[in-house]
Parts: sequence; C-alpha cells; structure tokens
Amino acid sequence: MQDRPEQTVFDNPLRHLTPAQFMALGGNAVVYVRPIKGKKLAEMMTEPDFTDDEEFQLVVSADGSPLLVADSDEAVEEWLSDKNFGIVALH
Repeated sequence: MQDRPEQTVFDNPLRHLTPAQFMALGGNAVVYVRPIKGKKLAEMMTEPDFTDDEEFQLVVSADGSPLLVADSDEAVEEWLSDKNFGIVALH
C-alpha cells in the first residue's frame, strides 16, 4: 500500500486579522459576508424574531460593524450591487 501525504485544511489568514489589520486592507471599502444561524443572531439583537436553525447572511464592515442581515445570498448581492465594496467571503 502506498503512503499518502497527510491532508491539511487551508486556514484562511483573514480569519486571524485584528480589526485594525482588516481596516488596513481597505478601510470602509471592505466588507465580509458570513453565514449565521438565527439563534446566534438573536443573541446579538435586542428584539430578535429568528428561528434558531434558520441561516442568514451577515454583512459586516472591516471595522466589525454589522451592515446588513439578509435571508439569502441573492439579497446580499442585490444590496451590494450599488455599493463600492471589496468583498471577502468567509464561510
């Protein structure tokens, strides 16, 4: 039997940036989009009305400020279509 090299999982270096480092990438011109479950989203908001297992898309600016909560990728794309952001997707 032939030995195979051990597989490594790519660890995106953007996940480890501080807010200041992320801002240096492009200031307010950079946002990231990540999926978030309704349960976690409800913890972030004062008057939540989300189903625990439902998945949403959270758009966050480079400084960490939430900009948009959407129920689909298409809604995010539509919202961003008239903006001038560089987009980094973290999934």
